[in-house]
Amino acid sequence: MSAHQRSVVIHGHFYQPPRENPWLDEVEAEASAAPFHDWNERIERECYRAVVAARVLAPDGRIARIVNTLAWLSFDIGPTLLGWLERAAPDTYAAILAADRRSTERLGGYGNAIAMPYHHTILPLSSRRDKVTEVRWGLADFRRRFGRAPQGMWLPEAAVDHETLDVLAHEGIAFTILGPTQVERLPAGGRPGRYRATGGRELAVFVYDGPISHDVAFGPLMRDAAAWLERLVPRGASDDRSLISLATDGETYGHHHRFGEMALAALLDGLARRPDVRVENYASFLARHPPTEDITLVAPSSWSCAHGVERWRADCGCKVAPDTSTQQRWRAPLREALEWLAHELALVFEADASELLQDPWAARDAYGNAMHAEPERSRFVDGRLTHPADHAHRTRALELLEMQRDALRMFTSCGWFFDDLAGLEPLQVLRYAAHGIELSGPAADRLEAGIVERLAAAVSNDAQAGTGRDLYLRRVKPATPVTARVAAAYAAARALGASHDEASVAAYEVHADDGGVTLVHRRTGRRTSLRVAVDRREGAPLTATVTADGAGPLAFTVDHLPERPRRFVVRALRAVLAERWLSPEERAAVARGEQGLEDATRVALERAVAALEQDVSDEAAARIAGLADLLELLGRWVPFDIQTRFDRLRQTMPADRRRALAALAHRLGFAPDA
Repeated sequence: MSAHQRSVVIHGHFYQPPRENPWLDEVEAEASAAPFHDWNERIERECYRAVVAARVLAPDGRIARIVNTLAWLSFDIGPTLLGWLERAAPDTYAAILAADRRSTERLGGYGNAIAMPYHHTILPLSSRRDKVTEVRWGLADFRRRFGRAPQGMWLPEAAVDHETLDVLAHEGIAFTILGPTQVERLPAGGRPGRYRATGGRELAVFVYDGPISHDVAFGPLMRDAAAWLERLVPRGASDDRSLISLATDGETYGHHHRFGEMALAALLDGLARRPDVRVENYASFLARHPPTEDITLVAPSSWSCAHGVERWRADCGCKVAPDTSTQQRWRAPLREALEWLAHELALVFEADASELLQDPWAARDAYGNAMHAEPERSRFVDGRLTHPADHAHRTRALELLEMQRDALRMFTSCGWFFDDLAGLEPLQVLRYAAHGIELSGPAADRLEAGIVERLAAAVSNDAQAGTGRDLYLRRVKPATPVTARVAAAYAAARALGASHDEASVAAYEVHADDGGVTLVHRRTGRRTSLRVAVDRREGAPLTATVTADGAGPLAFTVDHLPERPRRFVVRALRAVLAERWLSPEERAAVARGEQGLEDATRVALERAVAALEQDVSDEAAARIAGLADLLELLGRWVPFDIQTRFDRLRQTMPADRRRALAALAHRLGFAPDA
C-alpha cells in the first residue's frame, strides 16, 4: 500500500425488529406500513433490494451501471432479519451472501460481513449467561449463512460494558466497533485500540468517526456525494490518519433517505477513482494494523442514548420525537415485569429440563446450531436427552428450549426504544412473553397473573390504550386458542378448494381426515387433534366450528381466521358470490377488464336496491345481502347513497314488509326499529 494511501471503511448496521406472530411464525399485516403489507416488506422495497442493486447514473441521467454496494461496505445484518429475508426476499438475500463472497475474494480472505448477537438485546442489561447464549447463537447463525467464521461482531445499539467485551473475547471475536463517546481516549490515526479481557484474551476496538457518521445519517451528506467524498478524504489533507471509518444504520440508504443508496454508490464510485484511497473492511485493516495501545471503556454506554443504556429501562429523556410532551415512565415497569418473568421461566426451565436434558443450559447455548431446521432440532434434542428419545420427551424438551427463546427475544431493544407502550414494538415483546408463558406448562396461570399485576404500573401516553395490563389482556393474549383458529382456517380453506399450501399456516403441519384436523407444531412436534365442521349455507356467514376433547365448541367466521388462509378464503368467497349474484354480462365485463369487480358489484347493488320498488321477494332480499357481502369482502362498506335509497323505499312499505326486511336492513347498516 502507498505510504500516502488512506483506508476508508463504511459500516452499515442493518436491522429491523422481528415481526412474526410467535404463535403462527408469520408476519401479519401492519396498517402503518401501508401501502405495503408490513414494515419488513416496506423497508426491503425501499432499502435492502436497493442497496444490493444501486444505480450509478451517467451524465445524461441514464443508468451507467448497477452496483451491489455491500461488496464494498463493512456490514452486519440482524439474524432475525436475515431469516425473514431468506423466506420473503430470496433474491435480496442471495445478493447479500454474494456481496460477502466477492469482498472475501477482493480482500484476500477478509469478508465484509460481521456477526451480531442473535437478538437485538441491550447486552449490558443482560446476565452473563444470556450474553453468552446471544453471542453463541449469533455466531452459529452467521456460520450457517455465510459459510465461514466471523472475525467481528456488532453490538446492538453499540451498547457495551466490560462483561460484554469479555464474552466476545472469550468466544473468539477479534474486533467490535464503538462510537467516539464510548472510549475515554481515541486511538491514534483512526487505528484500533486494544481491550484487555480476562484470561489474557484481547479484543480490538475500532472507533468510528462521529461527526461524519452523524452528517450521513442526519445531516446533508446524503444529498451530495461529492461533499461526502471531500469530508472523508479531502484533497491535500495533512493529518496522519491511516483509517477513517463510519458507522450508520443500513436503513439510512433508501429508507431514511430516499435514493440514499444512489448517493452511497456515487460515493463508492468516487472513492474508487482516488489513488490515495483504499476501500476495505475492518478485518482486512486489522490484519495489517493490529492494535498497539490500550483503550479505556466508558461503560455502560451506547451509540443512541446519551445516558448510557437508560433508554432501555428508564424515562431518561431520549426519545424519537423530542419535541413532544410524551413520557416514557412505562419503560421501567415494562423491564421489571419482563425481568421477573425471565427469572421465573429460568426456574421452570431448570426444574423441568433437568429431568430431560443432560445439561439444560449447555443445551440452550448449543440450540442456535439447530434452531432453523425441523430435522436438526429433533436430532439435536435426541442427542441430549437423558431418557430414550420418545416423542413426549422430545416435544417437551423442545418446548422448554423454545420457551427460553421467548425469554431472550422478549428483551429485543425495540420494545423500549420508541415513545409509547402501545406501539408495535412493545406489543411484540409482550407477545413473546405471553408465548413463553404458554409454553411453561402448569406454571402458566401463576406466571400470567404475576406479569399482568406488574404491567399495571406501565401507563401508555394514550389514555384509551391504558396500562400494560390492559394491552396484554386486550391486544396481546389470544382471545381463543390459536390451534382452534388454525384448524378452522385450514378446514374452511379446504372446503373452498384450497391446496394444502394455500390453506396452511407456517407454524403447523396439518393432517386432515373426515371431520377432524391434527396440527403438528413444526418447532416442537406438539400434536393437537380437533374436530371441525364448516357451514357454508347461502345467506349466512361462512362459519367453522371447532371442538376439542373436554372443551365446548368454538365458532369462527372469516374475520377470526389467521391472515394467510383467510386471504384464500376471502378470494374463494368472492368468486362464489360473484358467480351467484352478478349477471353473466357483468362477469364478462369484469373478465374483459372493462369494469373492476368492485365497481361491478356496487352498480349491481344499486340496481338490486332500486328493484325493491317492484320486487320485495325473499330472492330479491337475498340478492341485496349477497352483493353487500361481496362488497365487504372487497374491503368496502355499503355506499351512502345506496343506504339512503333503501331507507326511502323501506319507509313507503307496509309495516309487515318492513318487518320482513329487518334482517336485510341490519345487513345494510341500520339499527333495529324501535
